[in-house]
Amino acid sequence: MENTENNFQPEENLKFESRLDLSSLNEGVEKIKKELETVIVGQHKMIDQLLVAILSNGHILIEGVPGVAKTITAKILAKTLSVDFSRIQFTPDLMPSDILGTSVYDLKKSEFEFKKGPIFSNLILIDEINRAPAKTQAALFEVMEERQITIDGKTYELEKPFIVLATQNPIEQEGTYRLPEAQLDRFLFKINIDYPKLDEEILIIQREHTLQNHGKLDHIKQILSGTKIKEYQDIVKQIIVEPNLLEYIAKLVVNTRENAFLYLGASPRASIAILNAAKGFAAIRGRDFVTPEDIKEAAIPVLQHRVIVTPEREMEGITSIQIINQIIETIEIPR
Repeated sequence: MENTENNFQPEENLKFESRLDLSSLNEGVEKIKKELETVIVGQHKMIDQLLVAILSNGHILIEGVPGVAKTITAKILAKTLSVDFSRIQFTPDLMPSDILGTSVYDLKKSEFEFKKGPIFSNLILIDEINRAPAKTQAALFEVMEERQITIDGKTYELEKPFIVLATQNPIEQEGTYRLPEAQLDRFLFKINIDYPKLDEEILIIQREHTLQNHGKLDHIKQILSGTKIKEYQDIVKQIIVEPNLLEYIAKLVVNTRENAFLYLGASPRASIAILNAAKGFAAIRGRDFVTPEDIKEAAIPVLQHRVIVTPEREMEGITSIQIINQIIETIEIPR
């Protein structure tokens, strides 16, 4: 009689073949992480979220007090990508035409010619987005949602990939204009950057001292081309999501609309954002399928800027993140 015990293999030794080839994507992600970590100390969660947003073709809002490397992070990320990069410094006197472009009369041709603004790029850093007035912020509505601009009755398609990476300071209110909910809803993620820990602060100072006269971005290498990014974005769309996980996403979002602590719940756009972000998290983890953990990891950065806490709870110091965490804990995880 054959001894079956010798033929048994423990479950941890079993290997399941991936239905999607994620090797090139994962290699590119790891290389970008290494480049970012040569300058950015800690903030591993933020780096993962930035990469997921790019793979999910989503816009990013980074919020943090001055001096926590919001802008430098965006610039380093842009340098690792071989794509067109524009930086727009938002100021109170900035006009929509300063971003989108304007028609200029050409005397030789006796006709108006459209001069493209800095928004015509692949990766756009909008620094201090809440410093521009409402009409300038509103100029971003169409371009962020539809990746196109309509000016003088003519529509201009923007080249893909097209991602807006905006920063804002949550503390200083003088000379700032709060972003409307309609615009916040167009950001896939809102990423909060906290102060570094003591050991991280020491390392930041040591690195700055070692740099001497060298710039932080001098040795950053370009890793991915625009073509590769589009290719990886297409792969991420094919990540498998089971029907029970789609229901789980829907329950999370619907619960924000029924929660007594929230004045405004999330829209269906948030459900789609969680789906796309969860696929991105699965991809950078080397999986071709989404797990409940991917959805939970996506929920906070996707939902926190899309919901509004009731004034009573806000006065008690309760935040949207606390309420979202509570919702996640109360909904049964699908098996």
